[in-house]
Amino acid sequence: MTLLTVVFAAILCTIVWYRSETAREWSISVLCFTYWGASLMWLVDAFFEYAELHAAYFTPAPLDMLNDFYLGLSAVALGLLIWLVLLLVKDPKGVVKNTLSKLK
Repeated sequence: MTLLTVVFAAILCTIVWYRSETAREWSISVLCFTYWGASLMWLVDAFFEYAELHAAYFTPAPLDMLNDFYLGLSAVALGLLIWLVLLLVKDPKGVVKNTLSKLK
């Protein structure tokens, strides 16, 4: 479930990045790389878990699926937080700089 959640986020971000020129300006590619990297990590984890559990891997308990889904949502939220901090530091439109200069 974690793998599916992050893969869907990665696909969605990749589509947004590909279709929109302004998305490239807003560094959506960082978000894409973050989600694709997390997807690769959980894919490797799925391979190792399958090697350990075999057929039982495909029949998880509902509580385990819910916990995995929450973990996937947490990974998506963490990726968004990292992207937001990067966006605030990069400040492509100069909004943060203008706001801070008005406060002085």
